[in-house]
Amino acid sequence: MSEKFQALVEKNEAILQKDNKVFNTVGYVRIFALIMIILLGIFMFSMGFPVGVVIALAAVILASAVLWVFHSKLHSKINFHKGIVNICNRQLARISGEWTSFKDTGAEIADKSHPYARDLDIVGAKSLFQFLNTTHTWHGRQSFARDLLSPAYTPDEIAKRQAAVQELSEDVAFTSEMQYLLSQIGVNPLDEELVLQLSTKIAFIQKTKVKYFLICMPVVTILLIAGGVIFQVPPLWLIGAALAAVQTLTWGAKWKSTMKYLGLMGNLPYKLNKYAVVINTITSKSFTCEKLKQIQARLNEASDAVNALEKISNMIDVKHNVIFYFILNTLLLWDFHCAFLLESWKQKYAPQAGKWFEAIAEFESLQSFSHLPNICTTGCLPEISQQGKIINAADLGHPLLPNESKIANDLSFTNDIFIISGSNMSGKTTFMRTVGINLILARAGSFVCANQMTCTPFDIMTSMRISDDLNEGISTFYAELKRIKAIIDAVRENQNMLFLIDEIFKGTNSVDRLAGAEAVIAQLETLNSVGMISTHDLELCRLASDSPRIKNHSFSEHYQNNNIHFDYKIKPGQSQTTNAKFLMKMVGIH
Repeated sequence: MSEKFQALVEKNEAILQKDNKVFNTVGYVRIFALIMIILLGIFMFSMGFPVGVVIALAAVILASAVLWVFHSKLHSKINFHKGIVNICNRQLARISGEWTSFKDTGAEIADKSHPYARDLDIVGAKSLFQFLNTTHTWHGRQSFARDLLSPAYTPDEIAKRQAAVQELSEDVAFTSEMQYLLSQIGVNPLDEELVLQLSTKIAFIQKTKVKYFLICMPVVTILLIAGGVIFQVPPLWLIGAALAAVQTLTWGAKWKSTMKYLGLMGNLPYKLNKYAVVINTITSKSFTCEKLKQIQARLNEASDAVNALEKISNMIDVKHNVIFYFILNTLLLWDFHCAFLLESWKQKYAPQAGKWFEAIAEFESLQSFSHLPNICTTGCLPEISQQGKIINAADLGHPLLPNESKIANDLSFTNDIFIISGSNMSGKTTFMRTVGINLILARAGSFVCANQMTCTPFDIMTSMRISDDLNEGISTFYAELKRIKAIIDAVRENQNMLFLIDEIFKGTNSVDRLAGAEAVIAQLETLNSVGMISTHDLELCRLASDSPRIKNHSFSEHYQNNNIHFDYKIKPGQSQTTNAKFLMKMVGIH
């Protein structure tokens, strides 16, 4: 599984070794050329500019310029290959289980009120987001988070996404290259504001006559000054100078509103160039699936538009040269000219601008999902069923567990309510999380961690990691009551909902816990809902005799040489074992 990434690392490291030698050699030659330029310059001045020395100096300067260009391009190439090596090493870290050190956990994206994010480890430390996320732009990161936290795709759309994910997964060289190119853009929250600015068609100046006056005024000013100087007619250049002064005052008076209209554009030349490279790389790639071709189609127009926008941004960027910036605005009303160019750009491209960033974001999200079969020992594209409420899977495993120790289970679930019993640490909670996290992946059009899977595209709601809230004076039991009431309400509104409830009512006494659990299961069964409930209360398992939809499943352990062993395999029927006393004895409580 790691071979393809190891091969890429070795290939790029071999190129780096070769290019670094050339880079260092060219660096030494450039130093030698600089010394030659200095010596030839001294010799030329001291000898009275002999022709041979002048020619030699010009030749060395020209050669030095060529070397500088070559050196710069070689430096960019070296950075690219270093980037590919780093990206492949991160993929190898995912395979080996060292990914938990990745900095971006997405912890801030969802709070504890989300239907499942906290319970299923979708975001936060040691989460699915941290594991799979390879987005490198603000919009891409948001798109991937949405696909994990609120996937709402139709079965047809899921099928299109699956085809895209499949195609991307088979070309790790291309996806590694795209990760590097996108990483040059970077995640910046200001990008959201940028898209809003580019998508707004508000005119810089509403009155057409005023606009034309401001466009024509610098032309007249330049002609008057030039005419006065060329033809030596002082009144002409004096009038031109007076108009230039008026232009300076106009520029100063409108500077704040002009800067507001130009917005973030002055800081974009570098980033727009990187976006242009990303767009050109995607549009020049030959894709076969419909989804990736759709993304290409949305980006085709973007290439010319982004190039035009980059030119405008470069013009605005002149403000960093204060003297030149002042002269341009005094003579040409430069900021107004830039604003009019941006206004013209918006009139042509504003309706499509947001779609380009969305297309890149969608590509990044699909690319993140495409990594799963390359970093997990099991992976398949699930078949999405529109008939009934089913989950049928072979070798279903948890994607976040280490590959070498992952225990997979088969699952056959059809319009059921599973009551899962078992002793402590036997695997009940992990199994429910395994089911939940794979259903989220399936709903997003991703690979799942299984050898085969057929499932309904369920919406999911969980009650697993329940805690008290001291600020609101809420106990753990009351917090769980509120959560389960929310599940019942959600099921009432949405028949496509699947619930996952762990250790139901663990925060209260055994009598109330059993009575409450029975009432909840009865209500959920009456609502024709489906899901799984884990429990230590074996008395709850008798409910399976009251309804064919309620089924008992369990996890168990065995003992050998006074040690406890778990196989983490789900079995039909209720649990027949307990281990609390043994575990208490292990820690020294007799």
